Amino acid sequence: MRKSLSLMILMLAAATSAYAADTAPPAPAGVKNIVIVPGAFVDGSGWHVVHDILIHKGYTVNVVQPRVESLANDADAVFRQLRKEDGPTLLVGSDYGGAVISEAGNRDKVKGLVYVAAVAPSVGESVLQLVESVPEPSNDLQTSFDGYITVDQKKFGADLGGDLTVNRTNFMAISQVSGTVSALRSAAGVAAWRNKPSWAVVATEDRFYSPDLQRSMYQRAGSKITEIKGSHFVFMSQPEQVAQVIEDAAQSLK
Repeated sequence: MRKSLSLMILMLAAATSAYAADTAPPAPAGVKNIVIVPGAFVDGSGWHVVHDILIHKGYTVNVVQPRVESLANDADAVFRQLRKEDGPTLLVGSDYGGAVISEAGNRDKVKGLVYVAAVAPSVGESVLQLVESVPEPSNDLQTSFDGYITVDQKKFGADLGGDLTVNRTNFMAISQVSGTVSALRSAAGVAAWRNKPSWAVVATEDRFYSPDLQRSMYQRAGSKITEIKGSHFVFMSQPEQVAQVIEDAAQSLK
């Protein structure tokens, strides 16, 4: 009886392994490693759906959460992740994460950049300098006495996620990750988009980063631009479309 049971267990394990092998997604064409760098005021959980879409298509996806205390330190965090990647990698950044991937993207392993409602600074430019150059009517940032920046909780949803449910943005508002004036005023030392191909998503309903600012930065960078009707959190409200831009970029790279 024990031998029969053991044999059945072995047969079931073998069948399960064979099924898993048959149903595993084929290796995607182009670059298969993707590293996402979220922006300020939010954590990486908002990229959950985009992550799931991509991994089910065979991509390896990692998220590097910036601390938004120092642009240099956040770029170093991306460098640490890049050392773990097993080959060519595509960097994706939203909001402040665009500055981070611009700074970190000059490594040989990085083959391309994707900006999603993100800043794409040139050398010497900072996040706040760019955002203030084409201001949006919201302007609901609050600065503490010790140099930390948050978004007014009462305005958070309307400014950043007007196309998301209110209960979702209400929670994001009270759990937001503060950034520092130092990080957001840090001048970029590298503009990797000058030497790497780039793609960009303009969030046409963005009330936090002006869509016109997004277009001008991405045109300057020579990015392949996709316009998506969505808020600053377009990666949350339109994850399928954002994932498609990332996949198109990855497939065109080697």
